[in-house]
Parts: sequence; C-alpha cells; structure tokens
Amino acid sequence: MRQLSVKGVPGTGFLAEVCQAWEAATAPAVQRGIRVVHLRFGIVLSPKGGPLAKMLTPFRLGLGGVVGTGKQYMSWTALDDVLGAIQHALSTEALQGPVNVVAPQAVTNREFTTTLGKVLRRPTRLPLPAFAARLLFGEMADALLLASTRVAPVRLVASGYTFHYPELEKALQHLLGTPQATSG
Repeated sequence: MRQLSVKGVPGTGFLAEVCQAWEAATAPAVQRGIRVVHLRFGIVLSPKGGPLAKMLTPFRLGLGGVVGTGKQYMSWTALDDVLGAIQHALSTEALQGPVNVVAPQAVTNREFTTTLGKVLRRPTRLPLPAFAARLLFGEMADALLLASTRVAPVRLVASGYTFHYPELEKALQHLLGTPQATSG
C-alpha cells in the first residue's frame, strides 16, 4: 500500500506524477504574478458518475464489500462541497497554491464500505481481494483502489471554507436521497 500524500510530502506513482507535472505547468503564470490555485481533488462522490455511481449497483444488490485489506484510507468529498470549494477558491483572493478539496475526515475503505451499506440498508460481506482487483483493473487497481490517501483540507479550512457535508454518512444520505437512520 502506497501513501500518495502525507503532510505535504509529494506522493509517488502515476497519479502523483500527473499532479506534479500539471502544477509545474502553471509556473509561467505564477512568475507573471497571476494568482494560481491548484485544487487537488480527492474522491468526488456523486450518484451520477465517478466511483460512487459504479459502486451503487453491486452494493444495492448486496454484493458490496471491502477492497483489498480495507485498511487503505480514502480522501473523499461530496460533489456539493467540490462546487462550494471551487467558488470559494475563485472568490478568496488570499488563497493560492495547492489546496486539498477533501472532506475533513478521511475514512478507511472498510469504514466507507460499512457506511455505504448502512445508508443503503444492504449487507457488505463480499470482499474484493487485492489479487482480484488487479485481475479486473490491472495496474490501475493499485493507483485507484488499493492505494491509501489520507489528505486533509488544511488550507481550504484555514481560508474560511465551511463544509456542507463533512461527515461521510450525512454526505451519502444527502447524495442518495435516503432518510437519516433513527436510533432507538
């Protein structure tokens, strides 16, 4: 399991290299005094596309489960907060440079799986072992499913952004239109 980003240390691997090259390409604008904000997105949650949309059918069929060990961290954000963070970055003149657009609390794959199952009211007992993920998705399984990313939105929060959905369960309930579970 590789850590893609820890406390400002550049990550390794394909995705980290793409990010570094993309940000380096903005150097001429920065040198000319243009404010540049490098928005670094975690896993964007939306039922209409991306990873969550692909997970919904198997999870709704009761075929969801942890990927690999389930211990790998996932830095995620609800689509609403992605849009809010973009608007905030555009309108906050003091904000520049790299900004992580992720919810305040990363979760493990096991926590994500359990929470999605709870919100959908479905069991989550069928794991996808690492070797099976690699057979299905090749080398991208390591970069997208098995890698651990535990990133915090330090600069975004410090600049005054307030998350609409900082907690995974409430974010999933909102995105999937499911009522909040009542206790007792």
